[in-house]
Amino acid sequence: MTIPPTRIPREAARLRVETVTAANWPDMEALFEGRGGPHYCWCMVWRRMPSKDRRDKGCKKAALKQRVEDGTPVGLLGYLDERPVAWCSVGPRPSFRRLADTEPDQMQKGPESVWSIVCFYVQRAYRSQGLAAQLIEQAVAYAQAQGAEMVEAYPVEPEAPSYRFMGFVPQFARAGFTMAGKAGGRRHIMQLRLR
Repeated sequence: MTIPPTRIPREAARLRVETVTAANWPDMEALFEGRGGPHYCWCMVWRRMPSKDRRDKGCKKAALKQRVEDGTPVGLLGYLDERPVAWCSVGPRPSFRRLADTEPDQMQKGPESVWSIVCFYVQRAYRSQGLAAQLIEQAVAYAQAQGAEMVEAYPVEPEAPSYRFMGFVPQFARAGFTMAGKAGGRRHIMQLRLR
């Protein structure tokens, strides 16, 4: 019989966050390939890759790993008790394919100055404990340290039936992001100016 992990108390859930690198790639694999992990997509939904490879899990994993090995920022891993339990995809806007049908005027000032947060994954036992908010906070700090002038996200309303992996509008509003437009039928464009 498998015993489910115990939910940790809210006040004890403080993540240690690290940038994904070749050195901690095994932790990324463990998180994504663990029970309930997003091994089916390898967070390649919004990243460029040949369309013929988009349905193959192995190709997606290899494509993300190659980006890490090339030094392209792909995101952050969140750890509790030295275990990877959470993920946030964040990187320079040009490292993603088109995220919105229209781009706000602010996007015209230079693509490297805008970073995008496009995905979250938190293991089931650790959900509803504020970890996504911590990931947003750390993603913003990371982007700013890399020279970003703006961070952009594409969340949905909490009742949305799809794109929930991109986060929710109230989470980003609490982090200081403001509405800047729509990205399709359900997703919103929210931005946080850093400078």
